[in-house]
Amino acid sequence: MSETVQVFDGHNDTILKLELASRSHRPRDFTERGKTLDIDLPRARAAGFAGGLFAMYTPSVTDRSNHKYDRADPRHFAQVPQDVALSFTMALFARMHLLAASHPDKVAITTSTGAAREAMAANRLAMVPHIEGAECIDENLDALEVLHAAGLRSLGLVWSRPNAFGDGAPMARQPELDPGKGLSTLGRELVRACNGLGIMVDVSHLTEQGFWDVAEITGKPLVASHSNAHALAPNARNLTDRQLDAIAESGGLVGLNFHVAFLREDCRIVHDTPVEVMIRHLDHLLGRLGETGVGLGSDFDGCELPRAIGDVTGLPRLVEAMRAAGYGEALINRICHENWLDLLERTIG
Repeated sequence: MSETVQVFDGHNDTILKLELASRSHRPRDFTERGKTLDIDLPRARAAGFAGGLFAMYTPSVTDRSNHKYDRADPRHFAQVPQDVALSFTMALFARMHLLAASHPDKVAITTSTGAAREAMAANRLAMVPHIEGAECIDENLDALEVLHAAGLRSLGLVWSRPNAFGDGAPMARQPELDPGKGLSTLGRELVRACNGLGIMVDVSHLTEQGFWDVAEITGKPLVASHSNAHALAPNARNLTDRQLDAIAESGGLVGLNFHVAFLREDCRIVHDTPVEVMIRHLDHLLGRLGETGVGLGSDFDGCELPRAIGDVTGLPRLVEAMRAAGYGEALINRICHENWLDLLERTIG
């Protein structure tokens, strides 16, 4: 059996699942092995999952615990008021901080790349706080300053719905990509403020026009934490080759999303999607971005996974598929953790 490869992952929704479960009076214990989360600490350790960007996202509907999105149900894509989003985001931050405080030998909230590396070396799960969708930020950006002080180091401007900063790309098959609306004036101010604070700006979920607006404004590498290749799976959530080339030119990174509808050419939710489809996306991304521009952005606990992956314990199967495809150990280590850590060094310090 090959040695387990360490993984630093670009996106998961585990904190949200923990919060929603608690609110539904069916709490889940992150430190105990179970089957109701894609990630828990025992299975993460066994699979080599050593850290990542842990997302905090405010759903349009919070009276549920399964965190599944029906694309035909408009309730799940309704806009969220700023005060509601800020209150929910504070609860997510509190849950993350309490988890780290209760298990300091197992979990660490890390706000620098050096701290993340140290935690991973000590077998402590390195959590880098990320917000998915900036609904919680007010027009004066005061909340951004406070959340940065609480540990925020990565921010996705939108989820797949509009907010005060910009519009989100729909989760729909679009062979001819609709560029959509760009960033608002406030969205442009938010990008500049994040650059100044050392908060990484994530372009996943943005419309194509919003992507190009960020590319025009930012002085940092372009990053898509959990997106795939539109050329292979023409979902509006994926990135065109022109976008991938811009990310490469900026020295940025794309994290492979495991959601089956973003992997498949038909963009359907089919759990029997083979791991080889993931390899085809990795091959395409490597061809456009190079060996230093590709990572993993699983979307664990927030997406429909291939049955062959299943949950975090499927990561070694993906690694074995990379080996079978001829990826050398140096490239596998780059994709699994080194590229993300190098990128964070250049964006958050």
